[in-house]
Amino acid sequence: MATHDLLDSHVFYRKLTRNYPRIVRGDGCWLYDADGRGYLDAVGGAFVANVGHGVREIAEAIGRQAERLAYVNGTAFTNDPVEELADELARRSPGDLELVYPLASGSEAVEAALKLARQYWVETGEPARRKIVALSPGYHGNTLLALSASARQHYTTHFRDWLVEVVRVPAPYAFRCECRGSPPHCPACSGEAVEAALLREGPDTVAALIAEPVGGSSTGASVPAPDYWRRVRAACDRHGILLVADEVLTGAGRTGTWSALEPYGVVPDIMTLGKGIAGGYVPLSAVVAPRRLVDALGRGSGALLHAQTFSHHATLCAAGVATLRYLRQHALIERCAEIAPTFHSRLESLRGLPAVGDIRGRGLLAGIEFVADPVTRAPFPRAARFAESFAAAALDAGLVVWPNVGQADGVNGDLAMLAPPFVVSHDEIDLIVQRLGTALRATVERIGAVA
Repeated sequence: MATHDLLDSHVFYRKLTRNYPRIVRGDGCWLYDADGRGYLDAVGGAFVANVGHGVREIAEAIGRQAERLAYVNGTAFTNDPVEELADELARRSPGDLELVYPLASGSEAVEAALKLARQYWVETGEPARRKIVALSPGYHGNTLLALSASARQHYTTHFRDWLVEVVRVPAPYAFRCECRGSPPHCPACSGEAVEAALLREGPDTVAALIAEPVGGSSTGASVPAPDYWRRVRAACDRHGILLVADEVLTGAGRTGTWSALEPYGVVPDIMTLGKGIAGGYVPLSAVVAPRRLVDALGRGSGALLHAQTFSHHATLCAAGVATLRYLRQHALIERCAEIAPTFHSRLESLRGLPAVGDIRGRGLLAGIEFVADPVTRAPFPRAARFAESFAAAALDAGLVVWPNVGQADGVNGDLAMLAPPFVVSHDEIDLIVQRLGTALRATVERIGAVA
């Protein structure tokens, strides 16, 4: 394996105790290192590469735009790609969501969306609405307001003194709820816990509720009960609270529909998008909002009080336009929905293996939760580092997965996430499952977790 020694590099890597394979090329669902070894990318990098690696049309669109006009200040000028991106996203967005504010990362989009919610209430004469309600476990980004809304203890420990207080509500996480996801649902799985929290806090003090429609890495692709989001939407409507759908991970077709909320018939007040809207070819995200909110700002301060140097960026937006058109022209969201049953049915073959507690998800998004005891669902102790060991074993087997920890109680808990590109083939799905089994057996043997 061609790796790059940290001691020989001037790069400040995120993880400081490992050497990194040097990837030099990508093609479809595959990554290739400097020695020519292939890795099956079963998670699209970081849930990003939905159209696959090495799409020439997108690369060429970026080059053409960079040559013509790379950057202009978004507070002074508009440009063709930003107008086209907004048209593309507005056309796909549900309900009255039609105004698009492009940014460069999911964290930035969440930050801007929550600021928009707060600014809306201040400028419409309800400044007491200052609280954010968020689900726990949950994740919304690493800028300070987005991190405040996240419920990830291992991320927030060092920065707690810098974070704002956020109201926490138990997420609909069936595998770890008392009802186990079966009717009659517990308050967390039914949505009753959300309304109870709103009433407890005082609805007229709440600005917004933010959540991922289908669980991301924090709950391992946990899918809510069918009525959950309708009940939450109704509660927000009763109390005049803005519902912010964080679809940075789940949107752009990842769960088999453009919006993960679509099957529930629910339209949020604000939506954030990212990751798949540019397929990983450039950093790109967006806030999508209705005119009823934005017009209130227009009548007041006349601006969204959130500035980013690289918002409305011509080259980034050109990449987004090319990606969205590629998705449409090749019917890749439809393909995601069509191949998803095969993906999940073949993953089910892993359910009987040691340490597998649950397998769940929707579309081409899945989570495998690992447990020390399948009967009690007790997690492995954090000291075992099961998820990290599993991800390393998967890489050794030529498979890229996304590990996550802490979902059981904030500290303990291990799972692996899968989110292959929408172009994944049936044979590649079989290979993913085969290599997952290889990695699992190696992990169990390595840590001595199961006899």
